[in-house]
Amino acid sequence: MKNLCTVLCTALLFASCSSTNLMSLSVTQPAPVSLPPYAKTAAVVNRTRATDETRTIDAIHKAMSLESTNLQKDGAKASMTGLADELMKNNRFSLVKPLTNLDLRSFGAGVFPSAMSWDTVEKICKSNNTDLLFSLELFDAETKGAVGPTALGTVVGGVPGLTQQVNMTTIVKTGWRIYDPSSRNILDEYILSRDLSFRGSPVAAASAIMTHKEEVIKVGNQAGQAYAYRIMPYSVRVSRFYYVRGSSNFTVATRMARTGNWDGAAKLWQQETTNPSRKVAGRACYNMAIISEINGDLSGAMTWAQKAYEMYNNRLALSYVNVLKNRQANDAVLKEQTDLSSNP
Repeated sequence: MKNLCTVLCTALLFASCSSTNLMSLSVTQPAPVSLPPYAKTAAVVNRTRATDETRTIDAIHKAMSLESTNLQKDGAKASMTGLADELMKNNRFSLVKPLTNLDLRSFGAGVFPSAMSWDTVEKICKSNNTDLLFSLELFDAETKGAVGPTALGTVVGGVPGLTQQVNMTTIVKTGWRIYDPSSRNILDEYILSRDLSFRGSPVAAASAIMTHKEEVIKVGNQAGQAYAYRIMPYSVRVSRFYYVRGSSNFTVATRMARTGNWDGAAKLWQQETTNPSRKVAGRACYNMAIISEINGDLSGAMTWAQKAYEMYNNRLALSYVNVLKNRQANDAVLKEQTDLSSNP
């Protein structure tokens, strides 16, 4: 108990003596996949059916995975629909065509196949007047189950009995590619995986099996939606340190920052950028960089952060400069993606 109190007191002392606080802000990141500016239309195809040569291997895989042909077929169709619907919600494309009448084949058997030939890709895009081809290359729903005893059974003659418990997990995997026939480049290859789990009595398991197909189809549709997000920018929360100690102005500015009055805090920190103390001035310059980033001025943030390090040797500013360089590079990509989305 004494050791615990010592640890807690030390932690509180360290926190109270810290010269920095932690804050967070929302940052928009560029989409993981950048599309060429000339890509205005897209086709979506399903290539998950096994070829004649691999049909036997695919059938064995389905039997071992407890996956029916209809389950695979309907799940893949739902994935196509989910992707096409989500792409149409985005202004990036003026037209998205789900091509459900094509008989495209691949290896099957839960294997992410080799890419389609460019002749095939070009033929599909040319016939449908589309710039890109989004292809569902893999759809697999492998179910694994186990039955085991548990002591949580009914009481017979005052003695707990053993009942059977079923554990089932279905792993739904979808694999995708984006083909660009103009450049003959594969813009993305990606596999999404999600588990559907069930644990309960055999009676409850039988009921779950009845709705199993609907759940797999639902997950398939969600997988298509999720893959569409690969071409969409997204927001994340990032953390930043800022200085809370250095002068009386820092003390007041910290209270302002804690209440969300960052503009008020900035006025006080800016006054301290000319403080006779190099340490205080460096901290103030660093905090001005943080304020600039909060306000979306990355160029200003870079200028202040560089000054904090170059003129006052503030070590925290050096790592922050590298963070800002990465943000500027990402923002350049983001601007290009955003401009394309707003001008389909």
